[in-house]
Amino acid sequence: MTALDSLTTGAQVGAVLPLLTAVVQRPAWSAKAKKIVAVVAAVVAGVLTVAADGGLDQLQHGSLTAATILGVLAASQTSYDLVWKPSTLAPVIEALTTKKSPQQAE
Repeated sequence: MTALDSLTTGAQVGAVLPLLTAVVQRPAWSAKAKKIVAVVAAVVAGVLTVAADGGLDQLQHGSLTAATILGVLAASQTSYDLVWKPSTLAPVIEALTTKKSPQQAE
């Protein structure tokens, strides 16, 4: 795996990551809490991407791992801000996956 492959794969994963993150995030959470979840999800997704592409031994290559994680993080934040949030798809997913209390259901 080359650095360019790492960035490309990271960007591809990052582009769809906000939709997956929206499943666990809740509309009532603070912006800071949502940002923390998004960053942690990007780091985990980046590590999983490296491991899936080259096995766990690939994690020994710090620069490739870092490039992939940064690619996932940059792409996820950019795609959320430019595509998923304005389209309201990510906020709709958050709302649909939030359990409603009995009072809210009425």
